[in-house]
Amino acid sequence: MLHLAQTKAKSKASFWSLVKRDWLLLAIIAIPVLYYVIYRYVPMVGILMAFQQVPRRGSFFSIFTNNWIGFENFIRFFQSPYFWRLLSNTFLISLFGILWSFPVPIIFAIMLNEIKNIKYQRTIQTISYMPYFISLVVAVGIVVNFLNPQDGIVNLILNKFGVASADFLHDPKYFRTIYIVSGIWQSYGYSAIIYIAAITSIDPQLYEAAKIDGASKMQQIRHITFPCMIPTIIILLILSLGNLLNVGFEKVLLLYSPSTYSTADVISTYVYRVGIVETNFGFGTAIGLFNSVINFVFIIVFNRIARSASGISLW
Repeated sequence: MLHLAQTKAKSKASFWSLVKRDWLLLAIIAIPVLYYVIYRYVPMVGILMAFQQVPRRGSFFSIFTNNWIGFENFIRFFQSPYFWRLLSNTFLISLFGILWSFPVPIIFAIMLNEIKNIKYQRTIQTISYMPYFISLVVAVGIVVNFLNPQDGIVNLILNKFGVASADFLHDPKYFRTIYIVSGIWQSYGYSAIIYIAAITSIDPQLYEAAKIDGASKMQQIRHITFPCMIPTIIILLILSLGNLLNVGFEKVLLLYSPSTYSTADVISTYVYRVGIVETNFGFGTAIGLFNSVINFVFIIVFNRIARSASGISLW
């Protein structure tokens, strides 16, 4: 017992000596840890509201005293006339976004890698990053101005070719195209960074051997560049598919209007309207929790499929 007590005392002393020695590093680590605890983990307590009848007014601590109603909020959402519209809009916007926007950074990274003039290459790369750092409100404002039915540049070009002006922003059939194309323009350059890093990690001797064997540039891309990028592509694809029902709330909110609800209204915007605007916190929380659970299931399923098909997975 005495030996055990001495061992514990020594380990405790060594622990505090390490803390004293590395207190600056611990202080730096404490900042992100506190951020995640305060803004990520503590709000998780709010999930309880999905199973409660939440009053219009109340404090944070009323979460522990509200009436429990089980799965009534979920059942109400499933029986809502908006359920299938919200689910299909969210799924289609996200799916089309992946199909069209996911390959663009890959193609751009490969093309950029083939530019031998370093100054020209860096200039193009810098220009491609710029839209990502523009405020989303400003970016949407640019889109709105370009698509203005009176003097927007898109309609002016169409008029030059004898095509009548169209009110793109208030016609439901154009919303998904506008959302996806503007998303590609804003993020393709920044998304290409990780693919460029994957390409630069490829052994140059592979290209030299291919040149000696007489491989053309397209053959080098097909048999060396692209296969070496496959692990990175699969990991990012799993993450994208795992967020299949997570559509950018802010951008949809800025772009849509009641006239485009039929194709633009998604789960996150509906949660905002019923949860924040109408202060129906329990119902809004239930819808958000349903969305998160489905995404969690998706990422597990797609991770298992990727592991079975290619041996590459997140875990």
